[in-house]
Amino acid sequence: MSVPRPRVGHIQFLNCLPLYWGLVHSNALLDVELFRDTPDRLSDRLVAGDLDIAPISVVEYLRHADDLLILPDLAVGADGAVMSCVLVSQLPLEELDDRLVALGSTSRTTVELARMILEDRVGVRPRYLTCPPDLTAMMLEASAAVLIGDIALRTTLRDGARLGLTVHDMAAAWRSWTGLPMVFAVWAARRDFAEAHPGLVKDVHTAFLHSRELSLARVEEVAASAARWEDFDVQTLVRYFTTLDFSLGPRQLAGLAEFARRVGPRLGLVRPWHPEFVAV
Repeated sequence: MSVPRPRVGHIQFLNCLPLYWGLVHSNALLDVELFRDTPDRLSDRLVAGDLDIAPISVVEYLRHADDLLILPDLAVGADGAVMSCVLVSQLPLEELDDRLVALGSTSRTTVELARMILEDRVGVRPRYLTCPPDLTAMMLEASAAVLIGDIALRTTLRDGARLGLTVHDMAAAWRSWTGLPMVFAVWAARRDFAEAHPGLVKDVHTAFLHSRELSLARVEEVAASAARWEDFDVQTLVRYFTTLDFSLGPRQLAGLAEFARRVGPRLGLVRPWHPEFVAV
C-alpha cells in the first residue's frame, strides 16, 4: 500500500508566513499537500476530514477535541499585544451596551474573546452581527468591530488612527485580565490519521518546528521577502513576526487552559478540557 502525502493546512495570513517561509526553504513542502486558506475554512476542513493536519482556532479545537490531537510546542499566540487580533470602536467600550458590534467572519477565537471582555470584564451587553471582515463596511453598520489577520494589522498600524477609531488589542487585553499569554490557534492532527500514520505526523511536526526555528533565526530575511509584496516595511514586519509567539510551552498551555475554562460554558461544553497530544 502506498503511503499517503499528508494533507496539511496553512493560514494564508502574514502571521503564519514565517512558518511557510521555513517550509519552503527546508524543502519540506515536497512531502506534503499544502492547502492555504483562512483560519475559519481551515478549521472547518480539518473537522470535516478534508485535511489531516492543520492549524485550528482554539474555539473550534475545543468543540472537536475528541477527534483531534495537538501537535506539541506549536501554536499562534502572544504574551501581550499581538497587533492582528483587535476590537476597534467608535465609542468607549463602556458605551457599547445595546450597541451593534460587527464580528469578522474569519475569526472564531478572537470574537469569543472580545465578547468575554465586553460582557464579563467591561460589563456591557452589545448586539452582534457576523459579517465579512471589511472595516469600512463594518463601521457604517456598527459602533465597533472585531478583526483578525492582515486587515487587523493594517488597522492597528494605520487605518484605525486614520479613521479616528480606538484599537483594542485582544491579546493585550487578555494578558491584562488574566496575567497569561493568549493562544489563538493550535496545530492539530485528526486522531484517526495520527493513529494510522504516526510516523507521517511526526515528520510534519518536525518540519514545522524546524521551519519555525529557521524563520526566526533569519527573520529579517523573511521580513524583506514579505515587504516586496506587502504594504509594510521590513522593520515593521520584523517587529510583528517577533511579537507573535509560535510556541506552546507550560505558560502558553496555562493560558489555553484558562481560556478553555472561561469560554467552555459559552460554547456549551460540559466537560473540563484536558489536552491530548500527538506522540512524537
